Amino acid sequence: MILLRRLLGDVLRRQRQRQGRTLREVSSSARVSLGYLSEVERGQKEASSELLSAICDALDVRMSELMREVSDELALAELAQSAAATSSDTVPAPVRPMLGPVSVTGVPPERVTIKAPAEAVDVVAA
Repeated sequence: MILLRRLLGDVLRRQRQRQGRTLREVSSSARVSLGYLSEVERGQKEASSELLSAICDALDVRMSELMREVSDELALAELAQSAAATSSDTVPAPVRPMLGPVSVTGVPPERVTIKAPAEAVDVVAA
């Protein structure tokens, strides 16, 4: 099962780490307890829209950018889950973060190629 709170937490953590900031710095800036922010990043707590707004402000990231990255990861996770469900003897391609939007509309389901800068990941349904 794909948990949205885990994907969201992973994206928040990556955003913070890209900036070289600590949990303490971001929690102070967002006026959120360090423990609660840690639980959100680990996908153990559901973040309210108000909390997400405060964290995005502290990270100087637009919420739409954050949600777009979460959406991209969700799309990849769904593709991997779908590929695993259709074939029990093949292992789906590893799911990793994307650097841009994903669109698979109009692509035959037998072969979907998701391209990221300088590399590509093939997800092939058997």
